[in-house]
Amino acid sequence: MVDLKNIGQKQATFLREAYQKKQLAHSYLFVDKDETRALNTAYWLACLFNCTGEKKPDSTCRNCKQILSGNHPDVLLVQTEGKQTLSIDQIRPLKEELAKSPVESTCRFFFINEAQKLTLPAANALLNLLEEPIAPVVSILITNNADQILPTVRSRTQIINFNEGEEVHGKTAILLDNGFTNEEIEELGDTTKLDQEVKYFYQEMLERSSLALVSAHKLADEAKTVTYQHYILLRLKIMAQQDLQSESRRLAGTRMLKWLMEVDKMRFSNVNFRNSLDYLALQWKR
Repeated sequence: MVDLKNIGQKQATFLREAYQKKQLAHSYLFVDKDETRALNTAYWLACLFNCTGEKKPDSTCRNCKQILSGNHPDVLLVQTEGKQTLSIDQIRPLKEELAKSPVESTCRFFFINEAQKLTLPAANALLNLLEEPIAPVVSILITNNADQILPTVRSRTQIINFNEGEEVHGKTAILLDNGFTNEEIEELGDTTKLDQEVKYFYQEMLERSSLALVSAHKLADEAKTVTYQHYILLRLKIMAQQDLQSESRRLAGTRMLKWLMEVDKMRFSNVNFRNSLDYLALQWKR
């Protein structure tokens, strides 16, 4: 549910000024570790543009209510809908849709949430929409990691960073820096037991122990959601990166990162998580 009280205040001030001066860009990239806040800010901007109240946006006028309920014909949202990626099939229809003139407004708003999950074909299909919009449109891509956005896409947007001046420490900072949202971190909760099991799995692989396959199955059974799956792979990458700092374990760390990159490719191809861990465990038996 959209909450206009949870927005980036500095960013909203900047966007309001651009709106008042009629200098809104036709495409933005909102970079925020808290993607919910960034998405709220995108909706806030659409409400600001279309609000008919005195104190814009008032969130109570007909236009604001339509936008906040997801029923305004000129405000479109694309999201993963529970999938791991944003596919070209979700982007391709927008080319025709956004070529249409606004229905009830003077401008259309197009939001892509979790834009870091765009597949390469989807990102390429998006380029023309961002570069040469046919109808009046403001496109806003939302991501928690700008580095995961195709450089050619980034270059066609005005980047607004929501995280400047914010400091987060410890485990939370590591997770946020690696693309986890606050909601996903809350979902993970206490990972002490899981961290230990991942550590055992890592050590068993390095020792070429037959127990590695057993541990792989155990971890796969415990990783009930995509969030836990991403966390397990991140922990393995962190341990491999630590091994790169040790002369005696550098080769092992290099090999582990190599196979983890292959697992990432498998995950983007929707390979089952258990099969991905099995693949990783079996590489060390060769």
